[in-house]
Amino acid sequence: MSTTMTTSGQTASGKTPVDFWFDPLCPWAWMTSRWVLEVEKLRDIEVRWHIMSLAVLNEDRLDELPEEYREMLTTKAWQPVRVVTAAWQKHGAEVLGPLYTALGTRFHNRGEGATVEAIAEALADAGLPADLIDYADQRDFEFDAELRASHKEGIDKVGQEVGTPVIAVPGADGEQLAFFGPVVTPAPKGEEAARLWDGTLAVASVPGFFEIKRTRTKGPDFSNL
Repeated sequence: MSTTMTTSGQTASGKTPVDFWFDPLCPWAWMTSRWVLEVEKLRDIEVRWHIMSLAVLNEDRLDELPEEYREMLTTKAWQPVRVVTAAWQKHGAEVLGPLYTALGTRFHNRGEGATVEAIAEALADAGLPADLIDYADQRDFEFDAELRASHKEGIDKVGQEVGTPVIAVPGADGEQLAFFGPVVTPAPKGEEAARLWDGTLAVASVPGFFEIKRTRTKGPDFSNL
């Protein structure tokens, strides 16, 4: 569903817009996205999806990365984000949410990985034309400028030292309040999801607040998705 903004900082539906930048390859962004969709059921918000790219974020510092991660960013990381960008440009922003869900379900929940085959199946799951898969390996990418502009819009809100996802909401002063994360596993459900949302907004709204971390002892848990 496409939305427009009112002068009060709400969408045309009267809900508070939550802008969410994602790279479909990132398992942590996937967990956060499922949490935000849970929050959408419990708080008066409406999620609007945007694309960012780990490949773009890291392209100028590949020499600093481990070889395995560097290889992934120069090949596999480009394929899904190109297809998603092409779908957005050719079929509108309203396809981003369903396509992201289809891709993430196959990549992460089902463990198929970000293969060309999984991307093609996700296009079918989302009811999108099969020929969009042709953009996966399009080196002179037709919509590269649009991809980079969307990425820049999100990353400029939080800085180059973070990754995906980026979330932005209207602040009390009318300016957007933006933050990276939260990184959470497993994705909270029900009132726990709502409490985390309320707490995240409370912390992020404090002037001068910079960062909070705790020890991470395990990878993303997709068992409850």
